[in-house]
Amino acid sequence: MKKTLGILLATVLAAASVTACGGSKPAETTAAAAGTEAGKEETAEAGTAGQASAELKELVVGASPAPHAEILEAAKGAMEAKGYKLVIKEYTDYVQPNLALDHGDLDANYFQHFPYLEQFCAENGTKLVSAASIHYEPFGIYAGKTASLDAVADKAKVAVPNDATNEARALLLLEAQGLIKLKEGAGLNATKTDVVENPKNLEILEVEAAQIPRSLQDVDIAVINGNYAIDAGLKVSDALAIEDAASIAATTYGNVVAVQEGHDKDEAVLALVEVLTSDEIKGFIEDTYAGAVVPLF
Repeated sequence: MKKTLGILLATVLAAASVTACGGSKPAETTAAAAGTEAGKEETAEAGTAGQASAELKELVVGASPAPHAEILEAAKGAMEAKGYKLVIKEYTDYVQPNLALDHGDLDANYFQHFPYLEQFCAENGTKLVSAASIHYEPFGIYAGKTASLDAVADKAKVAVPNDATNEARALLLLEAQGLIKLKEGAGLNATKTDVVENPKNLEILEVEAAQIPRSLQDVDIAVINGNYAIDAGLKVSDALAIEDAASIAATTYGNVVAVQEGHDKDEAVLALVEVLTSDEIKGFIEDTYAGAVVPLF
């Protein structure tokens, strides 16, 4: 009897042992399966994020550092929402960004006004067009050695941009202040040879536009492009005079997004124009530049 009970007890213990091992096995399998599923989910999420990033189409735009590149930076988020990665290449002159666009190194550029674009194409045989006009930058007369326009002396030195369209604009502003008088009809084609009255015998110095802010200490007054004034830390509120918003210059010299001929209706270009003429960008321009940059939309 004792022998029989011993055998029975051993059998029960063995069965319990087998049941315990069997119970732990499914638990391990379930955990492993859960881990595998979690891993699959993480991999799927990472793959989706990578795919979304890879699906952004690159749009390369050349720009002057300020305000153009700054405005484009403000547009990056909205462009991403439209499926584009906006790549900004900065230029500090007025020639290279048009040559780069013509050669296909850029998809667009944003740095120049329309009259300059037309002149550049005529002189260089490039086929570039405006996709849209975004803003204008009031030209200003800034003090160099002379602190006010009333104090401008006889034979004072006046720096103006040396490229044709910007020189005309500078001369028109000087004329509006009564410092010179231009030949009738000279308008937007004026050069210093069209000055017919110069009561103070001003010495008009033609200087490369980007260099004029650095020349202020060497001249009495200077007429400076809006973007170069911003670059130099000059405020439009400090200017001795600025273009009137209704002047021919202000209404003509809108800064444009330029592209190769035939590409002004490309999907990516239309997306860029839509973003740059949005209320968001208008607010950014008005809040950031305090009148030094004026939206045209």
